[in-house]
Amino acid sequence: MFPKTSFTSIIVGVFLLYVLHTCWVMYGIVYTKPCENPKSDSCITPHLAGKPRLQLSVYTAVRPNADGGHSLIHREEEFDMNTRFERSVNVSLPKKTRKNGTLYAMVFLHQAGMNPWQDPHQVHLVTQLTTYMLPKPPEISLITGQDDPQKPDQQKPGADSELDRPVSHWRSRLTLNVVSENFLFDREALPGDVHRYMRVYQNGKKMVYLPLLFVDELSNRVKDLMEINSSTTELPLTISYDSISLGKLRFWIHMQDAVYSLQQFGFTEKDADEIKGIFVDTNLYFLALTFFVAAFHLLFDFLAFKNDISFWKHKKSMVGMSSKAVLWRCFSTIMIFLYLLDEQTSLLVLIPAGVGSLIEVWKVKKAFKIHIMWRGFTPIFLFGKSDELEKRTEKYDTLAMKYLSYLLYPLCVGGAVYALVFVKYKSWYSWLINSLVNGVYAFGFLFMLPQLFVNFKLKSVAHLPWKAFMYKAFNTFIDDVFAFIITMPTSHRLACFRDDVVFLVYLYQRWLYPVDRTRMNEYGVSYDDKPKGKSHKD
Repeated sequence: MFPKTSFTSIIVGVFLLYVLHTCWVMYGIVYTKPCENPKSDSCITPHLAGKPRLQLSVYTAVRPNADGGHSLIHREEEFDMNTRFERSVNVSLPKKTRKNGTLYAMVFLHQAGMNPWQDPHQVHLVTQLTTYMLPKPPEISLITGQDDPQKPDQQKPGADSELDRPVSHWRSRLTLNVVSENFLFDREALPGDVHRYMRVYQNGKKMVYLPLLFVDELSNRVKDLMEINSSTTELPLTISYDSISLGKLRFWIHMQDAVYSLQQFGFTEKDADEIKGIFVDTNLYFLALTFFVAAFHLLFDFLAFKNDISFWKHKKSMVGMSSKAVLWRCFSTIMIFLYLLDEQTSLLVLIPAGVGSLIEVWKVKKAFKIHIMWRGFTPIFLFGKSDELEKRTEKYDTLAMKYLSYLLYPLCVGGAVYALVFVKYKSWYSWLINSLVNGVYAFGFLFMLPQLFVNFKLKSVAHLPWKAFMYKAFNTFIDDVFAFIITMPTSHRLACFRDDVVFLVYLYQRWLYPVDRTRMNEYGVSYDDKPKGKSHKD
């Protein structure tokens, strides 16, 4: 018969296979098989091998096919593929674009001295210089009613209906790339991702491909967008150019397609922007490290979730567990979720926070032994009774909360009053959620202290779910890395480092208080059937 295999071992095995498969796929993306025999007719040779004099021209048009006219905004006459440059130009906006319309950029790479519209060996790409987004709601002082002074290039939103209507925003950056290496493609093994960017022509018996021009859409970030209104006649545009390797081009094409696919599945421009930031703001080596870190984060998240659910599913007694800490953790996760929702945070952060809130509500139901009975449509909540050992734990728990309240409540109230006077918010609801969540972030770790106090009084940590704790500890340190990668509110970022201290204290108590085999573990049973010797003293 086959040996018995645990579910965790199967998950870890599947995870390792997934990582190896992903590495193989990534290798297939960045590596392209060259043509082995350069003299063969099956090879596609580069147009750049003849070192032609090229010119870069950028036009604007209100339609992608240039019907209705086009305007030249920049021409790089002495264009060198291996020379990086950045140019700043001012673009005049047509009347149609100012009225919530669209503007396109047409980028041509053509023979120097020729009109790009008449050059048979030109390559060009069309990209949008505008995108549609909801305008940012104004923030006002809830005491004085004064709002921020309006910038000259922004219009002040009027009714609430206007805030729900997407308006045209200007993309202030246009990033261009050209593959500079003279790569020989094999016609029989031409990558599909490169094929759609390739234009070829016949030169005798040889096939020649024109320069591979690429517009980097990933560099267009939400933070660089500028709202367009009817009074805006001209806006700045930064045109950046840099050469690119074939492997990086293929990788960028796949990442760009992945972001586009997310938007098709319902991700907003802001959600997609968080993904862009991971790729654009980090180099490829750090990006590879981020992938492995994210993969292990996913594994530890699943294992922590599995062990946490298993622990609370079999939990029958709250001996040694701080019920108030469980209640506070439930309240804090709900407040954090509402805060992230109010701040329109990325779904990468919002979805896990929402799932975590539901799990914490279930834990409160288990901790307080709550049973729900229905009389028609009216729910009736019944609370179970506590035994002597649970009452003893509750006594220490209440004592710890009493001491903490002397410090916590004045700090929270003081912080809320200070924010009301000196900070501007969108609404009273926004102020309330921000005040509550700032208290959670700044002083929330204080509510983790009752469990430490209960551990100290009982001189034991055997009642804690250590498997789930260790997986969460690994994820906490991984979150420290993601705190610098994924865009999130500053208070949420600082909270990641706050949890590190608490886990270190838990580890110290784990070392300080060895497991007493006569004490009940997390499932309410002891290692020894009958206690031997004296009971554990306080």
